[in-house]
Amino acid sequence: MKKTTVSITFAAIAACLSLFVSAQAFAQVRFFENEHYKVISSDATAKPEVKEFFSFWCPHCFNFEPLVAQMKKQLDPSVKFDKVHVNFMGFAGQELQDDVTKAMMIGRALDKELQVNTAIFTYIHRQRGKITNVDDVRTILSDNGIDTADFDKMNKSFAVNSMLKKNNKAVDQYRRFVSGVPNFIVNGKYQAQFTRDMTPDDMVDLIVFLSTMK
Repeated sequence: MKKTTVSITFAAIAACLSLFVSAQAFAQVRFFENEHYKVISSDATAKPEVKEFFSFWCPHCFNFEPLVAQMKKQLDPSVKFDKVHVNFMGFAGQELQDDVTKAMMIGRALDKELQVNTAIFTYIHRQRGKITNVDDVRTILSDNGIDTADFDKMNKSFAVNSMLKKNNKAVDQYRRFVSGVPNFIVNGKYQAQFTRDMTPDDMVDLIVFLSTMK
């Protein structure tokens, strides 16, 4: 009886492994280098990661937010997902774009990044509001639960400004590959390319697939 149970267990494990291998093979058949992704580096990062380069002023980035949420759900928990806010868009000056980046970092430091990001996206694309200076940024966050005193303190803090520098360092590092947004760099080695015939699910699957690549 025990031998039968062990045999069934091994059979179940083998079946699961077979399904996993089949899924990986299917993904490789679906996605091709230079069509769905480009190799931009000879080395991958030590740990799996996805960097989404985006701008709050970009309407495509705003429309991509539901897909980003879906990606985060489907990625393995070991994969770090990092939103990188660019400062080279023509919608605003670099200093103002950095001010908005710092707002995102304040949200990140307070564990309210999604709340802050949603508020900024909504203000620009739903409410058709204009952000012209840091006072506008402060007001947006204040209207969404971030105390103005906390904002002013954190906006000048070493921690938030260090986070801004780290964000902009990533922008500089990949700038020659990122000419527009949204743009996804996976494991520091692969740049996703979304073709016209891809469905939203295909786009999510591509990012998940690339996150497994070395």
